[in-house]
Amino acid sequence: MAWASQREIEHVELLVEQSAGVVARRAGCFRDPVGVWNVSGRQANGAEPAPVPTPRVPALDALDHVASLRQAGLDIVIEHGQVMGEVLGLEVARVVVDEGDPRVEVGVGRHDREAFTLVHGDLPTADALARVIAEVRRHRRPGNRTHPLSRLAGERWLRSVLVRSPELVGARSLEPAEPTIARDNVLDPAPAIAVGEAHDGGAIVVAASTGVDLDLVPSAADARLAHAPGARLVLAVPDRDALEVTRQLANRLVEPADVVTVPSTFRD
Repeated sequence: MAWASQREIEHVELLVEQSAGVVARRAGCFRDPVGVWNVSGRQANGAEPAPVPTPRVPALDALDHVASLRQAGLDIVIEHGQVMGEVLGLEVARVVVDEGDPRVEVGVGRHDREAFTLVHGDLPTADALARVIAEVRRHRRPGNRTHPLSRLAGERWLRSVLVRSPELVGARSLEPAEPTIARDNVLDPAPAIAVGEAHDGGAIVVAASTGVDLDLVPSAADARLAHAPGARLVLAVPDRDALEVTRQLANRLVEPADVVTVPSTFRD
């Protein structure tokens, strides 16, 4: 759609091989005519919008670990049935439910959790968690823009700031919420969603993003469908990332979104 608007093309047809129903649902959030076709082999059929996914609820025994994660100083985020603990938006712990009892695995992302378990498997969970939290906080701090731990998941760092200071985007309160599509890993950027109450008492959905992300507007509109249809939708970005293409796409929604900037020094 961004490409088409630059060339003054008014109608777009999308040929999709995977998740055509999700693409069709998101396309329906825009005023522009967007056709979505599900391609299978040599066949192309019009795609029907997929229903909005129902949020998965974590297992009750997984929620038993929430108190200990909070006590360790972590922010609790629940997405797609998974209980996670974050430091300034970076996941450092996850409650894993498999064949045995739920357990807390420590590390930044799945591969780091597996490696940490192999090397420090005999370390008590509380000690392992304290060690990883201290390491992350040592690097994920104001002024440190070079270390990988400070560059990962910038959009979720921004969300953690907004949850603590919702007035930055015209909200009275905010809490983390899941996107409609789960992240594959901590390396891939994806808009971070929050829901809450606006200053006027109405519902508000916020999608935080950093850098250039053309998926921001459709992801945000999809999240509003899932969490609070008809709510005010805010796209929160650092001032240096408030791109004109984002504003254009936000204005082309059936229910337009507001682009709200925060200082690029939000990490400070």
